[in-house]
This record gives sequence, structure tokens and C-alpha cells, in this order.
Amino acid sequence: MIGRERGSKIAVYHMSYQDNMRSQPARGTWPTDLTAGLIGYLTTVYIVVVNGSILNEAGVSLETGMAATILASFAGTILMGLYAKLPLILIPGMGINALFAYSIVGSTGLSFQEGLAVVLVASILFVVTAFSKLGSVLKEAIPESLKHAITAGLGFFLILIGLEKSGLVVSGEQTIVAIGDFTSPAFIVSLLTLFIAIFLFMKNIKANFLVTMVVGTVLAYGFGVLEPTKQSIQISTNDVLFIPSFSAIGELEFWLAVFPLTIILIFENMGLLHGQLHMLKRHNTYNKAYRSTAFSSLMSAFFGTSPTVSAAENPAVITSGGKTGKAAVTAGLLFLATLFVIPWISMIPNAAFSPILIIVGVLMAQNLRNIPLDDLSEALPAFLIVAMIPFTYSIADGMAFGFIAYPIVKVAMSKHKDFSAILLIISSLFLFYFIMQMIGV
Repeated sequence: MIGRERGSKIAVYHMSYQDNMRSQPARGTWPTDLTAGLIGYLTTVYIVVVNGSILNEAGVSLETGMAATILASFAGTILMGLYAKLPLILIPGMGINALFAYSIVGSTGLSFQEGLAVVLVASILFVVTAFSKLGSVLKEAIPESLKHAITAGLGFFLILIGLEKSGLVVSGEQTIVAIGDFTSPAFIVSLLTLFIAIFLFMKNIKANFLVTMVVGTVLAYGFGVLEPTKQSIQISTNDVLFIPSFSAIGELEFWLAVFPLTIILIFENMGLLHGQLHMLKRHNTYNKAYRSTAFSSLMSAFFGTSPTVSAAENPAVITSGGKTGKAAVTAGLLFLATLFVIPWISMIPNAAFSPILIIVGVLMAQNLRNIPLDDLSEALPAFLIVAMIPFTYSIADGMAFGFIAYPIVKVAMSKHKDFSAILLIISSLFLFYFIMQMIGV
């Protein structure tokens, strides 16, 4: 009942918002756009710490990861504001950053710089789709059930990462995972912060993720588990401007890492932009917005981070009255200013931002409802993806299970017409990858 009531309120609000948008002029004012940009920044600045921490798992320092996140967000958001003239913020995508850190770099054996080369190649392919019909061809070839399964699987993966980072879940002695130590101060801080984060999020408090990090940091200090901050952190040009390494470009692992990243970049940005431009009533700007996200993704490889996407929090900018690129430029400049507070934000503990990973993961996992459960030929491959991504700790491997199973299930049920030749090729590539793994190549 609570979910239905909340959904009803959102629907009524959305209809009211659409009516207001029809009556308002297309151009915004500086004060309104500045305010919207500030609100957008406050709702997305959490990504600096969260993404920096995930990049830290890929082999760079936390401070370098945060600087890379800031610069990529600044450059992408400014590009969106000046070129597309839209009030949309671009930040490293949640889920995509996990794919980069834990699968592309962590599981394949590629170095951080080689992983950035994967990002660069995938982004170039993304750019190609932005300037050709290839994007629409791929969009039609991949079944909707598998698209939703990938998003849901990424969500469960983020939930697992958040639980691990918070210490709420640890490796068990008799089981794969077990609950953490209830007597540990760090566990208590993580648990309290999680419940506070859930409350703030459900109450729709503005900048609730930012408030969560502040509260979590204060609790960590109170329980004596907060590490002292460094008074100064030296970050050189070499730490924030990277040259991707193509030394592994001739290896199969490199190209099998490029494929899932490219697919996710294309479909996630298509979905995000479609919904956000619908709110803005600016469907005619889709091409410029899509191209901006593609070029921003490409720039991310040189800044040293996983690709940026159109932020899921952009509706906060839109509902705050943001209509033009001025809002994006404002948010972009605020991101750049964040460089000067890295010494202070670098002390934010895992307990303060891990609840954000869990909540974002739950939101992504909601895509399960879009999978047709009454059709087993769609549901079975989809749930293989959802289950295998977190259980294998590899997004690419999880995707492979579902893509290989899809044509097999369809053929078994005499539904040959439900998949295209392109999907069969993609499934064959994943199968080839598994065969190479079996023979040790």
C-alpha cells in the first residue's frame, strides 16, 4: 500500500509538472538556472568520494581517483551545457565504474592504463553510434529483457559492494558470506548510517546523499573510527591526465572487455536521456545530448576514470527550474572548485558512503519488474544475468551467461524468430570467450 501510495503521488506530481512545463517559456533565467545548477551539484557531488573509492580498488590512490572524477564531471557537464545547451550533469556512471574496477581491471588482469584503453575504444565506438544508425541497430538487436537484466544485475552488484565496504557483510567461515561483527564500532556506524540514509532518501530530503555522508562521517568521528585527514595532498599532472596503454590490444580479453562496456554505455545513456529530455520537453535536442555524453565518455579515459553518463539525479535539476545550459555550467564550475577540498573529503569513511551504493543498487534492481516473468524464455536468461553478475563478481561473465542462454532457450521453445542474427553473433562471441577460458588462453 505504501509503495502504491508513493507511486500515485509521484504520478500526480509528474502530471502536474508536465502541465506547468507546457505553460512556461522554453528559456530559463540566470537566477533560476544558477539555483538549479547548485541543487544539481549538491545532489551529485557524492560521486567524488564514491567513484574515487571504487577507482582506488582498480589501483590508483583515493585522492587521484577523486581528482579524476572531479575533472571528468567538470569537463562533461560543461560540454553538455555549452554544446547541447541542456541543464544536464554528467558524472561517472554507477555500475559502469564497478564494471571498470572489478571486471575490466580486477578480473581480466589488465592494468589500470590498459583498462583506460578499453574505456577509450568503447567510447570511440559509442561516438560512432552517436553519429550513425549503428546505435539504433544495436538497440533493436538486444532484447528488452536482457537490457533490464543487465541494469538489475549491476544493481545487485552495487548492493554487494556496498555491504562489503561497510563491513555489514564479510567472508564467512562456513558460508560464502556472513553478517559482520555486531560489537565492532565500524559495524555500528555503518548500520546506523544505512538506516539514516534510507530515512532521508524516503523522505526525499534535498541532497540526501550528501547529508548521509556528513552524518556518517560525524558518527565515525564520535565512535572513534575516523582516520585523521591529511593537511595537504600533492596531486601532480601525471596523476590526473593519463595516457591509455594499448599494450593488450591484441589480446582476446581486451576486446571482450570492450564489448560489454560499449553495450552498457549505449543503452544506459539512451534510456537516461530519453527520460530526462521528456521531462524537459526537449526531444529535438536528443542528438546533441547523446553526442555530448559520447564525447564526455571519451574524455574520461584521459582523465583516468570510468566513463561518465547523464546523472540519474538530473530530474532534481529539472524540477528546480533548470532549463538551459547555464545550470550545467554552474554545476560544472562547482565540481571544479571541489578540487580544493579534496584533503577534507578524502577522510570520509566507507561507512559514510556505502549506504549510497546500496540505495542506488536497489533503485537499479527495480528493473526486475520490467522482465516478463510469465514468459520463461525471456525470464530464464534474464535471471541468469541478474544472479551471475554478483555471484561471479564479474559483470562481463554474468552478461555472458544470459546472452548465451537466450538463443538456446528460444530454439528449445521453437521461437527462432525472437532473436536476430546480430544477437546470435554476440552470443557466439561470449561463448568463444568461455571456451578460451576453459582451454587456458
